[in-house]
Amino acid sequence: MHSRDVILFGGSFDPVHQGHLAMADFATNYFKADKLIFVPAACSPHKAVIPSASGKQRLEMIRLAIAGSAQREVNDCELNRSRPSYTIDTIRYFRSQYGSEIALYWLVGADAVPDLLRWHRIEELLDLCRVCILYRGGFEVPCLRELEGQLSSRHIEQLRRDVIPTPLMDISSTKIRQRIALGQEVENFLSPAVWDFIRQNRLYGYGTSPKS
Repeated sequence: MHSRDVILFGGSFDPVHQGHLAMADFATNYFKADKLIFVPAACSPHKAVIPSASGKQRLEMIRLAIAGSAQREVNDCELNRSRPSYTIDTIRYFRSQYGSEIALYWLVGADAVPDLLRWHRIEELLDLCRVCILYRGGFEVPCLRELEGQLSSRHIEQLRRDVIPTPLMDISSTKIRQRIALGQEVENFLSPAVWDFIRQNRLYGYGTSPKS
């Protein structure tokens, strides 16, 4: 039997960290969803930076991070798709898996708002799922004014309803990669299994610094 509400959490996850896991917990509880699926990206069409770890390695780190959780899954559909891979292709894929009756959510950070107009077939995507804009509590609410006149008023109101304040967490994959390369401590930012995997595979420059 299919779940009623499914959250899709896309991103590079390079590496997946405790902030991602906290966000997954928050979103699952906020929307009272039955399932949250991590969807690691091969390479975003809107970002020039290529992930440091391979898709296979990032997939395995997510599997290790969510091991034992009945509500969390990881799916490699974007890693296996030929490029360019668009979000709408992913949404269509999950719609085909779960049908049209469920509530399907796609999580994005507030920093993605300026890029929404460049998303492939954005209005069709907004008809297929609820795009939820997450911003850090204590910061300004993302302004959607720049979308006016570019998206329908219905779609803008839909986005506005799903602008969600999240707990403040000063953590990012970029900072973690930098700290690892410098031999600085990162254990508090990662699950033990993910940290072991990084060390065993000498990812992100692990072992190259005298402090490592």
